Amino acid sequence: MMDIVTAMEWNYVSTLASEGNYGESGVEAFIQISRETGGVCIAQSLKIPREPRPGEFDKIIRRLLETSNARAIIMFANEDDIRRVLDAAKRNNQTGHFLWVGSDSWGSKISPVIGQERVAEGAITILPKRASVDAFDRYFRSRSLSNNRRNVWFAEFWEENFNCKLGMHGKRPGSLKKCTGLEKIGRDSSYEQEGKVQFVMDAVYAMAHALHRMHRELCYGYPGLCPRMANIDGKELLSHIRAVRFNGSAGTPVVFNENGDAPGRYDIFQYQITNRSTAEYRVIGSWTNKLHLKVEAMRWKTGDTSLPASVCSIPCRAGERKKVVKGVPCCWHCERCEGYHYQASEFTCELCPYEMRPDANRTGCIPIPIIKLEWHSPWAVFPVFISMLGIITTSFVIVTFVRYNDTPIVRASGREMSYVLLTGIFLCYAITFLMIATPDVGVCSLRRIFLGLGMCFSYAALLTKTNRIHRIFEQGKKSVTAPRFISPASQLVITFSLISVQLLGVFVWFAVDPPHTVVDYGEQRTQDPMAARGVLKCDISDLSLICSLGYSILLMVTCTVYAIKTRGVPETFNEAKPIGFTMYTTCIIWLAFIPIFFGTSQSAERMYIQTTTLTVSLSLSASVSLGMLYMPKVYIILFHPEQNVPKRKRSFKAIVTAATMSGKLTQKGGDRPNGEVKTELCESMETNTSSTKTTYVSYSNHAI
Repeated sequence: MMDIVTAMEWNYVSTLASEGNYGESGVEAFIQISRETGGVCIAQSLKIPREPRPGEFDKIIRRLLETSNARAIIMFANEDDIRRVLDAAKRNNQTGHFLWVGSDSWGSKISPVIGQERVAEGAITILPKRASVDAFDRYFRSRSLSNNRRNVWFAEFWEENFNCKLGMHGKRPGSLKKCTGLEKIGRDSSYEQEGKVQFVMDAVYAMAHALHRMHRELCYGYPGLCPRMANIDGKELLSHIRAVRFNGSAGTPVVFNENGDAPGRYDIFQYQITNRSTAEYRVIGSWTNKLHLKVEAMRWKTGDTSLPASVCSIPCRAGERKKVVKGVPCCWHCERCEGYHYQASEFTCELCPYEMRPDANRTGCIPIPIIKLEWHSPWAVFPVFISMLGIITTSFVIVTFVRYNDTPIVRASGREMSYVLLTGIFLCYAITFLMIATPDVGVCSLRRIFLGLGMCFSYAALLTKTNRIHRIFEQGKKSVTAPRFISPASQLVITFSLISVQLLGVFVWFAVDPPHTVVDYGEQRTQDPMAARGVLKCDISDLSLICSLGYSILLMVTCTVYAIKTRGVPETFNEAKPIGFTMYTTCIIWLAFIPIFFGTSQSAERMYIQTTTLTVSLSLSASVSLGMLYMPKVYIILFHPEQNVPKRKRSFKAIVTAATMSGKLTQKGGDRPNGEVKTELCESMETNTSSTKTTYVSYSNHAI
């Protein structure tokens, strides 16, 4: 019965036994085996009283329904109790709910299920495997009142079997017909061999074989009982019984094990209702030390072949672990493995390695996909578009300046410094492509070099320019002597000295921490593992980035300070005001960059936002410098060439005089509009130089 329950994958059952030795010992044995084998839990173990009170069976059904998941009921009950349990289930509308598993007391009997076929449908019962003994049939059919007088119960059987009365002393009262004594068993009455005849015969033969062996051992050669067998010791006889071995009446071997049990051989039946609404017991398997079950031959509700369940808890799905209810190993709650955990075993969830995530079923771990900023991403398309426009425009300006290299406007702009500045602007645009390119050691190395180099070129050149202007006019307020280091060669030396500091810092960085790529699994480690991604990036931390850009930002701030200091210098003489506007705008851009860049450090889109913000900020800075400092000059060169002609060169003395006058007029005109100061300055310049009003000033090598 335990093998049947296990084969049906029922792990939560109840037991029901008739009070008495057969029922209670049967259930006790079943429970003991369930504990030893494990895998089957007993929900309830109920007992049917010997003398049940009215309503007792309804109460039993209600109690069984308290554990409704335990649909399988293991029954060790007598025939009458089985019938009344089925009747109570029918009264309580539980037809089809319970799955009955009956012992050999139910077997293939008809009486318990008459009138209750539907509620008994699907019941599985067992019966010891038996065979009809033909010799017994021949013998029993030949028995009559005349040749079987030694059996004192035979006359009573005769009356019962033929429904007649034997004379005045017959056992059956009433006006029944009189027995003639000529009746024949099997001819005048129905006859079917009792199923246990085989076992009774084998039991008798077992005793005979045991006595024979015992006599041969104790009384060898002695006819009849010898003195040693006069008082038989029961234990000694039992040992001889357990030692017998012979072929039984059905041709099967009769042996006993160490516990005194004969081999178990059972037929397994199921009570089925056919399509023609006829109910019958059908053999669905057998058991001889091992279960042989024809599952495909089983039927439950009429025509249904699917196996019903009798389990406390349904199996957990993939990715769920069992949390067993204390004291009831067959009952559990299913808990899903959450987050980055996967189902390591039936009862445990474990965390995936950091670079992995659970698979779709959460039964294992798979590598987290690695991503990078793709060229077709909207986060990359916009910066690349700006950079392309910037590179084209910068290249156009450089070509224009090279072509008109010896014209007054190009010379007045300071050709050498202009080319340095344009190189920096070009690099600011070009870094966008390195920031979006697939990271590898080469790309990471170039990023370190050029990330701050473009800005360094630009602001080193602008700082040198503004510092030169400031020194010239400050010197002009004190004497007519020219300041030191204002020649183009000196300016280039100063500029490249400033740039070399940036390069030195980069080379130190290379030595301390060689460039390499990393996969950052923390940046996009979302709560949903399926959305997690590893970001392939260069090993450049936010601190390293700030250090790389920090020097350029320092140059930018210093340049801005000088731009503020030279804001009062007449625009007729220099580029101080356009440089000032450039630096103010650039500071605003980078002030906006800082909160955007660092404020998104916890965002899942961090890689995209920060890369786009950085590249756009660099491109905008370059665009401001390009637009304010060079586009007006290109416009005059290309569209107003009449203004790009040599004018009378002015000596440094005239410039000093202008600077002195500028200082005086600035003091005197504190309350005047800028236009009046400018006009007075121009008039003073005309008086001192005895010249006409100048529309554009061309600076020589000794001029600004």
